[in-house]
Amino acid sequence: MSTTVSGQGADRPRLQKAIEELVESGFIGVQLRVNDEQGEWVGSAGVRELGQSVRPLTDGHFRIGSSTKNFVAALVLLLVAEGRIGLDAPADDYLPGFGLDRRITVRMLLQHTSGIFNHTGELYEDGTIVPGVPWRGKEWVDGRFKTYLPEELVRLSLSKPARFAPGTGWSYANTNYVLARLVIESVTGRSFAEELQRLILGPLGMTGTVAPGASPEVPEPHNHGYYRYEDAGQERTVDVTRQNPSWVGGGGDMISTTRDLHTYFSALMGGTLLPAELLAEMRAPEATVGYGLGVFAQETEGGTVFHHNGATMGSAALMYGTADGAKTLTAGLTWVDDADLAIAPAFQSAQQRLVDQVFCGKLAR
Repeated sequence: MSTTVSGQGADRPRLQKAIEELVESGFIGVQLRVNDEQGEWVGSAGVRELGQSVRPLTDGHFRIGSSTKNFVAALVLLLVAEGRIGLDAPADDYLPGFGLDRRITVRMLLQHTSGIFNHTGELYEDGTIVPGVPWRGKEWVDGRFKTYLPEELVRLSLSKPARFAPGTGWSYANTNYVLARLVIESVTGRSFAEELQRLILGPLGMTGTVAPGASPEVPEPHNHGYYRYEDAGQERTVDVTRQNPSWVGGGGDMISTTRDLHTYFSALMGGTLLPAELLAEMRAPEATVGYGLGVFAQETEGGTVFHHNGATMGSAALMYGTADGAKTLTAGLTWVDDADLAIAPAFQSAQQRLVDQVFCGKLAR
């Protein structure tokens, strides 16, 4: 099942075919929005719910996972612009209650160079796995409505040895963004959701984006995501569209739409949201994987593309844009997740296939 919404650039059968092939590779539903020199193209493929034939929404709400980090980074930088946060100030200045290493700066939190242990667990170079909060299998399914306080997540991280001295390495850790969000709330005295509305959602007219806190709800309308797990020797599949995202917190709890992600990322990359010097700071990549402050820089045949994709149980977001914000690709995907992350290869392939088509001109029409 598939549908295409007409737009100025409506006749893009290659894009429609691409998302239909994503469904064939294992996704339940895909909604895609492309804005480029040909206009806007919006399409979907698959089904809205397992076992039904209702076509997926093209602008439904979905959990955006780690794309949340880019919003958190942008909000920190907007507060830097207001003179309320120092990018190179010790994070401990704003969060004195944790006893953070004074060498950890706000910039290091945003760039994943703090060395702090990831509260969702770590995989070390020698293959050792040190678990954090549960996020796999029956244990997560049974506890998927549990509320974790941000302070609880931070203290779990700080109870483990640091991965490296601050500023001497790179390691992706959700806890960096839990801390960054706490910095926002500390300096403003308001919730992250309130500051997000004041500085980003309100000014850009974004009405489909939510920072849910501990609420398990996804606003209507939405497609559905699922989780497959083993229970007493039996394989079970449950609808996990409703889940409490506080276990990941500032690292990946937000909800949005393809339209809002386009509005946001085109404004961010186009220079209408952040002052030019802070946008340049955000986009300056560190040497390890090309990560700036809450954004990846990816070199393609069509030039540099910036992005921060994200995934959580049964739901994912793609958010790509050119340096001038004139060309964007935003998408929401749903599938049946599992403890082995079986969808991961298809997810990686989906990202590359769509980037090749939209930004590199490969089969773009």
